[in-house]
Amino acid sequence: MLESAPQKCVVLKGIPRINSSGTCVPFQQMRDTIRDKLWALWYFKNDKSKSWTENLRLIAKFDTVEDFWALYNHIQQPSKLGFGCDYCLFKDGIKPMWEDDRNKLGGRWLMTLNKQQRHNDLDRYWMETLLCLIGESFDEASEDVCGAVVNVRPKGDKLAIWTGNCENKEAIMTIGQQYKERLSVPSKALIGYQSHDDTSSKSGSTTKNIFTV
Repeated sequence: MLESAPQKCVVLKGIPRINSSGTCVPFQQMRDTIRDKLWALWYFKNDKSKSWTENLRLIAKFDTVEDFWALYNHIQQPSKLGFGCDYCLFKDGIKPMWEDDRNKLGGRWLMTLNKQQRHNDLDRYWMETLLCLIGESFDEASEDVCGAVVNVRPKGDKLAIWTGNCENKEAIMTIGQQYKERLSVPSKALIGYQSHDDTSSKSGSTTKNIFTV
């Protein structure tokens, strides 16, 4: 069963919503169309009785700024989600999984937040991440961007921007440097880039960084 939202924005029932008193994000001065790109927002809720793919649900697709804000203001912020839940924003046609053909040779810029940052920074960081993607803030390097993920976890939430080629150092560094600056992350705090291949084959709890900013 589907519930209609404005224009091309279609929202699945069962996705967390903001309540009637929720504060909406103001419409910002951005392009009316998002450079001819269609974006897809996914929601993951960890249910151990289901497979990973069954837990992943497509929320909506959009290609206009108006539809983006209609969707953004319709769902809960990451800080309000339960542990084990994710939001994923990816270019249409790319699934938010390592095995996707557009992802398997790529990697991600990964930032892990402490528990206090869930209340202080998480929602702002996620909104800025979304705006970086749909606004193509990384100039030509934006072509290498596949999507972004926010993971809500008990030990610390995570934010990541996924790229399609872990060997494209120039694009990766451009994305990492501009992303860190956009979020106003302190210069002493390092953000690392990891390949999906290393992450999927790791034997311990950590994955080595190929690049850092």
